[in-house]
Amino acid sequence: MQINFKNKRIASILGVLPEQEYLFDDEVNNYSFPVRQTLRLKKVMGFNKHRLAKDSSCVSDFAVYAVNYMLENNWLDRDEIGAVIAVTLCPDYFVPHISNIVQAKCDLSNNILCLDIAQGCCGFLIGLMQSFMLLDKLENKKIILINGDVLSHKVSKRDRNDFPLIGDGAAVTVLENCDNYNNNIYFEMHMDGKRGDALKVPAGGFRMPCSPETAVMQDQGDGNFRALDNMHMDGSAVFNFVQAEVPPMLESAFKNSNLELNNIDYFLFHQPNKFMLKKLAEKANLPEDKLPMNLVENYGNLSGASIPFIIALNLQEEFLKYEYKCCLSAFGSGLSWGVMFMNIGKLEHCEIIESNL
Repeated sequence: MQINFKNKRIASILGVLPEQEYLFDDEVNNYSFPVRQTLRLKKVMGFNKHRLAKDSSCVSDFAVYAVNYMLENNWLDRDEIGAVIAVTLCPDYFVPHISNIVQAKCDLSNNILCLDIAQGCCGFLIGLMQSFMLLDKLENKKIILINGDVLSHKVSKRDRNDFPLIGDGAAVTVLENCDNYNNNIYFEMHMDGKRGDALKVPAGGFRMPCSPETAVMQDQGDGNFRALDNMHMDGSAVFNFVQAEVPPMLESAFKNSNLELNNIDYFLFHQPNKFMLKKLAEKANLPEDKLPMNLVENYGNLSGASIPFIIALNLQEEFLKYEYKCCLSAFGSGLSWGVMFMNIGKLEHCEIIESNL
């Protein structure tokens, strides 16, 4: 699927992280592997530390904290908001939806659209797509896009394949129309549900409700312990999928958009881990000096919030002052993979804050 948009912009980005920071070195005894063997992963995968939410904290808590921060600090006014879109794999409840919870707790108007989208790794791109389509009908209204997850609640602490890379938090992005902003946006997305089991939480939905049986931790045959309630990523399957599908997608997107690699100032990619990203850069001939890779080592894999956090972590000052041609790409759960070319910059606000959530 290919879509083109015009005259849309990112106005502001706010990332909210939990205060609780955990070091990879302090967690090596969680796993049933020799410590020295586990520590080898640190350099290769880019593991160092990650931020984990409290057991009682949910995505809406981070989103409400962020939106209220924006309102209190005059980043936007309540009457400017035309929609709240929440993209997550971690709903507080089946109902009500996170967007409605944010609407209520932030005292927003009843005359706005509240929409939740279930999406993980590609959540920022999917959220941008939905927001840009909606902005065509909202004229001077702005959209609040929430990308957040608390996947540490669904990952086994005894699973060395999954737990070290998980990070919790949320990003809130303000999007708007801008007729004077020359921004031709190209978007391409692909999905393959046939390979969806490569990243899965088996229990918890209606197909297999959570029960005492689904909570039983078991050795998976490779020394990792997890239950059916836990999320698992088949690392080899996802790695091979990314290496096979993303480079040709990027080549196609450059051709279709009449852009070249040297037209791009920054490559802002979802970050499952540093190893996967470096191998992708090599295969797709991407310049590593334009491709930040330090998200997982600082905060963990933030799922759909990765890309806005990459901007706020690495490029805050630049993006507040100047405008850049960016290539955004994400890949993962679904399985899904996508790319977007757009100008980002001269932001009104860009910041990362902490909360006690």
